[in-house]
Amino acid sequence: MSKADTLLSIEGLTIGFAVRRKINTVVDHISLEVKKGEILGIVGESGSGKTVTGLAVMGLLPTSAIILSGRIHFLGKNLLTMEEKELRRLRGGEISMVFQDSMTSFNPLLTIGAQVEEMIRLHSKHTREEYRALTLEALMEVGLTEALEIYNRYPHQLSGGMRQRAMIAMAMIAGPKLVIADEPTTALDVTTQGKILQLLKKMNDKYGTSMVLISHDLKVIQSICDRAIVMKDGRIVESGMAKELFIHPKTKYTRQLVASAPVLFSKSNGEVKETSYNTHNEEQKEILTIEKLNVYYSEKAVGLFGKKGRKQVIKDVTISVKQGETLGIVGESGSGKSTLAKAIVGLNKEIEGVININNDDAKSRLVSMSKPQMVFQDPFGSLNPTKKIGWILEEPLKLQTNLSKKERIARVNEMIQQVGLTSEYLERYPFQLSGGQRQRAAIAAALIVKPKLVILDEPVSSLDVTIQAQILHLLKELQKKHNLTYIFISHDLNVIFQMCNRVCVIYRGEIVEMKEAKELLYRPQHEYTKELLKSAMVLKT
Repeated sequence: MSKADTLLSIEGLTIGFAVRRKINTVVDHISLEVKKGEILGIVGESGSGKTVTGLAVMGLLPTSAIILSGRIHFLGKNLLTMEEKELRRLRGGEISMVFQDSMTSFNPLLTIGAQVEEMIRLHSKHTREEYRALTLEALMEVGLTEALEIYNRYPHQLSGGMRQRAMIAMAMIAGPKLVIADEPTTALDVTTQGKILQLLKKMNDKYGTSMVLISHDLKVIQSICDRAIVMKDGRIVESGMAKELFIHPKTKYTRQLVASAPVLFSKSNGEVKETSYNTHNEEQKEILTIEKLNVYYSEKAVGLFGKKGRKQVIKDVTISVKQGETLGIVGESGSGKSTLAKAIVGLNKEIEGVININNDDAKSRLVSMSKPQMVFQDPFGSLNPTKKIGWILEEPLKLQTNLSKKERIARVNEMIQQVGLTSEYLERYPFQLSGGQRQRAAIAAALIVKPKLVILDEPVSSLDVTIQAQILHLLKELQKKHNLTYIFISHDLNVIFQMCNRVCVIYRGEIVEMKEAKELLYRPQHEYTKELLKSAMVLKT
């Protein structure tokens, strides 16, 4: 690579964090280059140093971070020796960043238009009308066709995919030479994910913008990146052309990453290889029946004398689930997946129709034993951050069983070990656990009262591929051990087909298709299902 072609070069970069008078190294002597006009992918597990590297380039490292050695050159200038004033001029104008969580990246008190427009105001001089016109044009270019309406909306009024498009507009509006995209599609459904990746590729092709795409998802990296770098424990363990790297990985760690990724389609002798599925006993009783279910949300009244309205989210849904099986529910963001889950567990009371959770022994058991439990995407939402894990697991036993203190402690210790953690984790707070450990604790909290039915709402979507594989294996083992019934909600079809016996496809609140997993995979009938499957075929090995 000639110097003239190099836009960004990192040489021997080492970054640490001060922890109890010791330096914890998170980026360890890494060196890399980004060519003009190329897309470089950085992949690795959580804690590998991917995001810290991106933040170092942007000059946005937290104050607790210490750059121990190295240089970061952008167009020949060392970013690490620049004054803050000069760095501010570069940010947005020459280098910009797209973050994973668009909701926390936008100011909730300002409209989308005001925030996108501010970026171009900082880096160019135009009239008020020209600023507005350029902003509307930028919103249109990222696929937000109702640009004027989006311009006047606040972040919370947009879907996740729309917010991410608006963030890309904000990152691109000043014409930067380099865009760093940190997990830009992690929380998005498979169709929206594909559209965002296509959008990034379009911007790269149209403007020649160089990009660094950071992700734990191999599909994402392989889909649009020219070259890829694999990081582990702050070091680069392998690099090469993206497609070649994941088809013929050279290092043991890269092979583990590829093996951990759930894949729908794999080429073996030119034919599609079938994925293995769980099997269930056809004679098992139905544990859940839902008939003609309609679910609504209340809408605030408009004006002083306006009446409250109701928005229908789930429309005439009828499904049944047998004990011991796993029913997958898929659909894009806003389709009604999570709304249906909340209705089943009783978190949404505005319903019409029948939800019946069968339990032959209901009269002889405590009510809690027949209640479904839920595991969420973000375990911070279900784990009390002010309490230790031991307290979190014991509390439902206090409230919902007649067990003695000794019996409760015994069950808590048994449960924490069943989810692959040791008893020492009972003395830790949720923030002291990694993402995978928190999800294991959340699963333990859901299973501690021995439910028959567990709702899993995007339980692995925010985890890297190796941790994701561990959690999915754990769920299968627990299901086998306790004859659990799962409703598995996900936007990731690779995960759905790995876990589920049957799959239910929801589109705009209605079931458009429901069949055995293998049949749906190879013989989809509805056009929306075909589109989902097409979007999922990003990674082919």
